[in-house]
Amino acid sequence: MKADFTRWLPAIAKDSYRKTALSVAGVAALGGLALAPTAAAAPVTSGPHEGAVAAIDLATGKAKAAAPVHQEEQPVESGLTTGSATGRPPAGKPSRDQLIPHGIEGAQSRIPLDDAQLDNARRIVDAAKKTGVGDRGAVIGVATSLQESKLYNLGHLGAYNDHDSQGLFQQRPSSGWGTPEQITDPEYAATAFFTALRNVGGWQDLPLTAAAQTVQVSAFPYAYAQWEEQAADIVQQMW
Repeated sequence: MKADFTRWLPAIAKDSYRKTALSVAGVAALGGLALAPTAAAAPVTSGPHEGAVAAIDLATGKAKAAAPVHQEEQPVESGLTTGSATGRPPAGKPSRDQLIPHGIEGAQSRIPLDDAQLDNARRIVDAAKKTGVGDRGAVIGVATSLQESKLYNLGHLGAYNDHDSQGLFQQRPSSGWGTPEQITDPEYAATAFFTALRNVGGWQDLPLTAAAQTVQVSAFPYAYAQWEEQAADIVQQMW
């Protein structure tokens, strides 16, 4: 991300509830995983972060060391990403048409979520409400984080980090997103993302991948689209 976003970012106070970002040591400690280069984070702009996904899956016991990680083959744990794909939405919840007004683009990916990921998703949804981007903005934010970090608050991954990218949205201090401490604060990171999104003219009328790409400036802009359906389910459940 080359543009300087500092003029858009509000000052967000620290709070005692801040979640600790996952670092190489932190991920390894979860399951005694010794990270090798093949299990470390791939560059943020080179696709769906296969290295980071593999490291987290191995550490949390979701995959075996010898087995490749295929997200589309992983079962979705009951109750974690349920939504109302058809029929009327639950009372007080946004409808499917509100959450996905332009229809989904291409094949969809779906992954099971643990408590840490659900908590991070909830922080993104809360930030969407506070910044006024609404339920559609929340879907864009959750889908973007699913792509960038698999909804984990990733700290610096050492030699295998993509430059200085960190946090839920893999934002870079060198691009003006904030300090490492700030961008690994889920509330700050989500608020910064939505503040930048609001500065994209007509973002409400853009397909999800175009809106996300305008903020993130990824080398693989269409990767965000694969998470739209799961993101909509999450937002509908949490809104």
